[in-house]
Amino acid sequence: MKKASYKKLWKVLIDKDLNKKTLAQVANISQSTLTKMSKGESINVEMLERICNALDCDFQDIMETVHDSDTESQSTNERTGNE
Repeated sequence: MKKASYKKLWKVLIDKDLNKKTLAQVANISQSTLTKMSKGESINVEMLERICNALDCDFQDIMETVHDSDTESQSTNERTGNE
């Protein structure tokens, strides 16, 4: 299974010498949205658009999908009967 990874966003913030609090202010997003992103949880597309507009970038500049190794390991264990 794949999930969103926002590691690219954190790198962009470093490159632009910004912090998460400043991003929240300029992109008009909540701290809880940033917390979700920090945990690799999904957020809605409108929030991604706000971030991209604030940073003058595209979706692929701030996020990517990656395999969720925990979910994959659990699914494999369930299929094979291992725990």
